[in-house]
Amino acid sequence: MTEVLRYTAFSADPAGGNPAGVVLDASGLDEAGMLRIAAGLGYSETAFLTAPPEGLGGAQGRAFTVRYFSPKAEVPFCGHATVATAVALAERIGPGELVFATQAGTVPVSVTAADGGLRAVLTSVEPYVEEAGPADLAEALAALDWPESDLDPGIPPRIAYAGARHLVLGAATRARLADLAYDFPRLEALMRRLDLTTVQLVHRTGPALFDVRDPFPVGGVVEDPATGAAAAAFGAYARELGLVPADAVLTLRQGQDMGRPGVLTVELREGDTRVRVGGSAVRIA
Repeated sequence: MTEVLRYTAFSADPAGGNPAGVVLDASGLDEAGMLRIAAGLGYSETAFLTAPPEGLGGAQGRAFTVRYFSPKAEVPFCGHATVATAVALAERIGPGELVFATQAGTVPVSVTAADGGLRAVLTSVEPYVEEAGPADLAEALAALDWPESDLDPGIPPRIAYAGARHLVLGAATRARLADLAYDFPRLEALMRRLDLTTVQLVHRTGPALFDVRDPFPVGGVVEDPATGAAAAAFGAYARELGLVPADAVLTLRQGQDMGRPGVLTVELREGDTRVRVGGSAVRIA
């Protein structure tokens, strides 16, 4: 019988962060079996590990192929399930360096002991940022029921990628961010057309502090509690648009409005276009 572990990522509290399923040995599962487990679990994503492809690199026993499934479909990359999986592995084989082959590319992860628990930091694939078309932006705002005046002009709309595509929208006020009631089918249809994984709604709270929320209708859930892939994409976005220095550490707070608070750390390094996203993870009893 397949063992399905339950972890929450980006929190040291099982009641916080974003829950993920983790299957450390999925060698006996086909795609339908993986999707069935993910749907039955009901978390925004579940990670499934199998043997690494030839030539992936990494130390013996510390390199894997990882696939991610939401309750509705496979996704190319998932940050919180990566962090959860890395911590689950580290509890069994020890902290250190891991290498994951994902559909988005190779993702190195470093796990260290911190504050009596374990913390994982993933390094994204090569990111990019592109313009959001005016008609697509208008449709997104209509689906969210946001007037254009509620956007923060200092956080202009863009589509950002660091393993998965996300539409970044800036909320002018914290109250705007807190009030999330959207047209699920309408936003889902737009996101499928644009190949978006989430819409990342962002309010800047301080120079390097952001509150974020991520509607996730394409995954079959209203909102993702803590979104590592979107955090990586946002880091690339923030650097490209000059919102932060080229060398910076950002803190993203997510999940407060859902009652599952989590904290994601985003590290940018000058001279390295990739983005590092880190956080704690803990097993859910």
